Amino acid sequence: MVKLAPSILSADFSKLLEHVQEVEAAGVEYLHIDVMDGHFVPNISFGAPILKSLKGKTNLFMDVHLMIENPDLYIEDFVKAGADLINVHIEACPHIHRTIQLIRSFGVKAAVALNPGTPLSSIEEILPDLDMVLIMSVNPGFGGQSYIDSMTDKIKRLKDMIQSKGLVCDIQVDGGIKLDNVKAVVDAGATVIVAGSAIFNTPSIDETVKAFRKVL
Repeated sequence: MVKLAPSILSADFSKLLEHVQEVEAAGVEYLHIDVMDGHFVPNISFGAPILKSLKGKTNLFMDVHLMIENPDLYIEDFVKAGADLINVHIEACPHIHRTIQLIRSFGVKAAVALNPGTPLSSIEEILPDLDMVLIMSVNPGFGGQSYIDSMTDKIKRLKDMIQSKGLVCDIQVDGGIKLDNVKAVVDAGATVIVAGSAIFNTPSIDETVKAFRKVL
C-alpha cells in the first residue's frame, strides 16, 4: 500500500499538534519533517526541538528529511528527539556510506534524497544499504512549488534499478504532488507520497486524505 507522508512545513504552527492529530486521525502513516538550515537550501525551518515537542503525542512514523549541511553532526539529536527514519541528501554527504552507517548505528531507518539535477548513478553503490530513496520533484527549500514533470521518468528508472538488484527499498517523492498528478507518480513507482500544502492548506484535512486514498 502506498503511504502518505504529510509535510508539517505547510502546517499552521500555532496549531501544530492539532494538525498532526488531524492527519493521524485521517489515517496517514508517516509525518514528514522538513529540516532546513539556510545554507544547503535557501530557507530556514526548524530543528530537533519541534520534533521533540511531538514525541509521545502521536504514533505516526517520524520521517525526518535533513536538508542541511554537515548532517552527521545532528543525526543523534534528531534520533533522540523521536525520528524513526533519517533522510540525508547525497549532495551534502561526501562520505555517504559512513553517514548511512552512522544513521543505522542508532537503530533507525536510513534514506537518501536526490535533488532534481542529481543523477541516480550517485546512489547506485549504496542502494543495498538504504530503506528508502527520496526523489525531490522540486528544487528543495520552499513548499508550494510545481512538480517537475521529468521526475516521473526518474522515478521509473529508480524503480527499475531497485528491481534489477533484487532489493526492497521504498521510493518517496516530494514536491508539487497534488490530487491531479499523484496517480502518475505512483504508477511510475512511488511508494511513499509527501504532500504539504495539498493536505494542510485545504478546508478539510480528513476529506483531502480520503480524496488522495480514492485516487490511489
